[in-house]
This record gives sequence, C-alpha cells and structure tokens, in this order.
Amino acid sequence: MATVLVVDDDRVVSHLVSSLLREKGYKTLAAFDAVQALMSAKRAPPVDAIVLDVNMPGGSGEETLRKLKMSTLTQNIPVIILSQERVRALGADAVLSKPLVPEELFEALTKAL
Repeated sequence: MATVLVVDDDRVVSHLVSSLLREKGYKTLAAFDAVQALMSAKRAPPVDAIVLDVNMPGGSGEETLRKLKMSTLTQNIPVIILSQERVRALGADAVLSKPLVPEELFEALTKAL
C-alpha cells in the first residue's frame, strides 16, 4: 500500500484529499505548511508520493518542490501539485487545478507510482 503525503494549509481540502485517497486504498499523512512537509517527506520510512499545494504558510509550494527535488532523500518522490501549471517546469510529476477532480488525482498518482 502506497503512502501519500498530503500538504495543504486548508484543512478541509487536506481532509477531502486524504479521504479520497484512503477510499482508494492509499495510506495518507498530512502536513499543513512547508516546514512540516519537508520534515515529513524526509522521515523514515519514506512516503511514496506527495500531493502539494502551492500557496501555504512557511514557504511556497514552489520553494518546497525545489527543496524536495534538491535533496537526495526526497528527489525521487513523485510530487503532484494542486494549483498552477507553471510549477511543472520545477519538477512536479503532475499539476492539478482546484477544485480537485478526484479522478484526475487518482490518474496522476497511478502514473507517478
């Protein structure tokens, strides 16, 4: 069972995404800002994928994505961005817009994993 780290400062969105993923058999972890996201991504055992919001406290999603891709501990973890297309160039494996369409999330995770 794959573990997905859901990073969004909006707890309603975080809960919704986590619930959708659990219904499909994924294990989920939550982080609500950039600092928590980076700490959670580097913990053992590693997560299998990250769903990352762009706008959040403690650092932007773009900055968080850059740090994830620069670290040898996290550079190979697939990252799916919830928000803006321009971050794909930074190394995101997929970019999904809000409001989230569950089928798009599941498709992106299937491709990334």
